Amino acid sequence: MAREVHGERAVGLLYGQRALLIGALEPLTYTGTMLSTSAGDRPFQRLARTAKIQETILLGTREEADKALAVVKRLHDRVNGTLPEAAGSHPAGTSYSAFDPELMLWTLAVIADSGRAMYEAMVRPLAEVELEDLWQDYVRFGELFGLARGDVPGNYPEFSAWWEGKMSSRDLQATEHGLDMAPLVAFKQPVPLPARGNIAAQNHIIKGTLPPRVREIFGIPWSGAHEAAYRAMTAAHRRARRFFPHQVRRGRNDVFFDVVTKIERERGGTRTPQLRVTA
Repeated sequence: MAREVHGERAVGLLYGQRALLIGALEPLTYTGTMLSTSAGDRPFQRLARTAKIQETILLGTREEADKALAVVKRLHDRVNGTLPEAAGSHPAGTSYSAFDPELMLWTLAVIADSGRAMYEAMVRPLAEVELEDLWQDYVRFGELFGLARGDVPGNYPEFSAWWEGKMSSRDLQATEHGLDMAPLVAFKQPVPLPARGNIAAQNHIIKGTLPPRVREIFGIPWSGAHEAAYRAMTAAHRRARRFFPHQVRRGRNDVFFDVVTKIERERGGTRTPQLRVTA
């Protein structure tokens, strides 16, 4: 089921930005990741690399997936430390690690909900049995990164209830850096001029799938007119996709990710907000 969902090109192009926005609302996970990255001025290269790794694991061969997982393991080994100052409800001195089960669950959850949301918006609604099969695939996906099955909700209804609790929790908030950085990376991807209209449409669809609380935190305006446009755009895609050739509808998005990486590299990186760190 995960291959069905993530093999859809429209899902592969859009779910990552949605997951990034929502993921930034767990301040410990977000800040720990930002403190550990060496690609602060190359956020789009980092996003593209992450997207390619995830597509490799979800859609590739066993050999390809094993190689990708080994790369992720080396990257995650660097994500550990303590907060130099408070981040959201987490006080200075709080420890973080890429292998903390709660933080790993949060990362898995934003991927899982975003994959589902984009597929249902761009392709079709999923039946209950499909939602369950998809969640179990995500549980297996988490296991590949070291997240124990016993540390995640056991079935889709349990996950859905857990997710709704997170979306309504007062702990869901953005740091000052996250408020600036996450929308920049989600909505301002460097693309050739002819593709900018497509990016604007994609951004609107991403915004339309966000939980209202997430739009509120990031100050994303959303009116009845915005909602109507979102519904019209996604309905048009669902109707039209059946006429697309299979290779247009399905497959990996390496070409797009490589274009984004190339443009950011050629322009010498991206000016990003500085993460304020005090001793």
